[in-house]
Amino acid sequence: MRYVSTRGAGAPKRFSEILLEGLAADGGLYVPETFPKADLAAWRGLTYPELALRVLSCFIDDMPELETLVRRAYHPRVFGGEEVTPLKTLEPGLHLLCLSNGPTLAFKDIALQLLGELFESALGPTITATIHPSAVLRAADAASREREFAGLVRDLKHVAKRLTEW
Repeated sequence: MRYVSTRGAGAPKRFSEILLEGLAADGGLYVPETFPKADLAAWRGLTYPELALRVLSCFIDDMPELETLVRRAYHPRVFGGEEVTPLKTLEPGLHLLCLSNGPTLAFKDIALQLLGELFESALGPTITATIHPSAVLRAADAASREREFAGLVRDLKHVAKRLTEW
């Protein structure tokens, strides 16, 4: 899978090349060059980690450790149980999807737990890569930035060390 900038400049890049970059050099967002077809019927009944792995595998084909990273990100100890996003039935035909089971009790934990694992993997023990601040906090507003940052770096020594060097 290759990614291109929404502004059209630059050569297509692999996921591992854009992970730590944030925005493209021309200021655009990276988007897939092509979109894979989803087999929704085959995905029914999967757990959240299983579904996440299936979807992410369609877009990330250059990280052989992806399955391990997904399993660590969505481990029961992180989200307080086997169900990352439990569905609660309030009454017949009315359901509530719970998105606040993560470390900071915010829906953004779902993405940030995985992002932390991806960063940890990309940085590795030698920490030779650089993370651009926009790669982590681009969408966070000032009121929630500290909480989201704390949730992201929980247990991730390489990411935490690199991010605190800004």
